[in-house]
Amino acid sequence: MPNRKNIYFFHQKNNLENKLQPLIELAQKNNFTIVDDHKQANVIISIGGDGAFLQAVRKTGFRQDCLYTGITQSNESGLYCDFNMDNFDEMLHSMVNEEMEVRRFPVINIQVNGETSFNCLNEVSIRSTIIKTIVVDVHIDDMHFETFRGDGLIVATPTGSTGYNKSTLGAVIDPKIPCFQVSELASLNNNRYRTLGSSFVLSKDRKLTLDIIQDGNDYPVIGFDNEAYSIRNIKDLTVTLSDKVIKTVKLKNNSYWDRVKRTFL
Repeated sequence: MPNRKNIYFFHQKNNLENKLQPLIELAQKNNFTIVDDHKQANVIISIGGDGAFLQAVRKTGFRQDCLYTGITQSNESGLYCDFNMDNFDEMLHSMVNEEMEVRRFPVINIQVNGETSFNCLNEVSIRSTIIKTIVVDVHIDDMHFETFRGDGLIVATPTGSTGYNKSTLGAVIDPKIPCFQVSELASLNNNRYRTLGSSFVLSKDRKLTLDIIQDGNDYPVIGFDNEAYSIRNIKDLTVTLSDKVIKTVKLKNNSYWDRVKRTFL
C-alpha cells in the first residue's frame, strides 16, 4: 500500500498517549508518517470501540479520499474494528504487503426541514423527549405509507442494523446490500391507530420522508450515529442513501459476518 503512508490517530484526549507511543514508533519503523492534521492523512485510525470509529468518521468529515480502520483496546470489541492494540504490528504488515481488502460501507444522508444536511454511518433516530407519543407521517417516495404513533423511529444503514436497530428486533442486513431499514420504537397499535408493526427495508433509490405532526411534541431528540442533537421546531426529515461510502480496511479472513458471529453468537 505504497500511496497510503500518512496515518492520523483519532482518540480521546485521556491516558491513551502513553499506550499510543509504541504504536507510533512501530508505524515509523515501517516507514509510515504520523500526521497531526487528519486532512493530511490517507489512513485514519480510531482507537477505541465502535463509538470511537463513528466519531472518527464524523469528526473528519466522512472523507472519501482515505481509508478508515479501528483498533480496540484489550477490553473492547467492535464490528467496525478489525484490530486491537496487541496486533497493531500485524495490521502494519498487512498494509505494507497488501494483504488487506477494502470494504465499503453505505452512508445515509438526512435533511432536516429541507435545509441542514447530515450524514450517518450507523443510524438516525428520532424520539420523543416528553411523556407523550410522537406522531410522524411516513412517506415512501411521494406516497403516504403510514402515520406512526409511539416513542420514535430508527433509520439504520446495513452496518447500523446490528446496533440500536437490532435491539428493537430489526433485521441484521448484509452491508453489501445498498439499502436502509426503518424500525419502530414502541408503536401504538389498537383499533384506532395502526402501523406496519415491523421493520421494513428500502432500496438505494427510495426516498423516506418523516413529517413530524406539530401537536405539542415539537422538540424531539434526533440522534445522528452516537451524537444527539436538539433542534427546535423539527418539521420533517428526508432520508436517502448517500453516494458516499466509508472505505475501511479489513483482513482477508475476517468478514463482516465473522464479526457478527463473534459478537452475538
